[in-house]
Amino acid sequence: MNISESQHDSKLKLLDAAMHVIRAKGYAAARVEDICESAGLTKGSFFHHFKGKEDVALAAADHFAATAAVRFAAAPFRSAADPLDRLLGYIDFRKAILQGALSDFTCLLGTMVQETYDSHPAIRAACDSHLSAHSAALAKDIADAKRLYAPQAPWSADSLALYIQAVIQGAFILAKAKQGPSIAGECLEHLRRYLVTQFHPTTTEHESWPSGKRSPRSSGSTTTPKRR
Repeated sequence: MNISESQHDSKLKLLDAAMHVIRAKGYAAARVEDICESAGLTKGSFFHHFKGKEDVALAAADHFAATAAVRFAAAPFRSAADPLDRLLGYIDFRKAILQGALSDFTCLLGTMVQETYDSHPAIRAACDSHLSAHSAALAKDIADAKRLYAPQAPWSADSLALYIQAVIQGAFILAKAKQGPSIAGECLEHLRRYLVTQFHPTTTEHESWPSGKRSPRSSGSTTTPKRR
């Protein structure tokens, strides 16, 4: 490994460590020393890459968003042909990844913005940008599903995408309060049921069959309700 590769590797270790430490302790309680210890690197290495804690937090926000984008792009629900299947599959995927320690599945962006929205405008702006970008990507599937199943619905795809993110972030807060993921999973199940009502007001197989289960006449993918 040459010097350039070594420096890149150490920067990634610090970013991964920053994500873990901030999600576990919060931005205010996280120290540069904690990040260095988690990464197994010295403060000299840290300050070679970052000016200080706010600088690494901003870089960690970018790193978190980029990593999440890759993960969601490769998720199984992305291959579904029907946009409503993709939307409900997104909720199922969010529930499925509620695994491990709280700091493994809760959102770095939500954690930081709750603490820094007034005290650190640059961090707030970065979190807002990434959360909004994720919502905008989700809104594309919502818009497609709305055209097929609920063209007269009074809500916009963008507003529903933001509402979904609000529920998810709130579910993370409850998981922290309850010290476990089960309450977050329950919130996502309620969200899934609500979404079904917005696209098809009568009972459908999307609604009748819990996430992860299939109807007797389904062959592996979520059955799409009849279009109007």
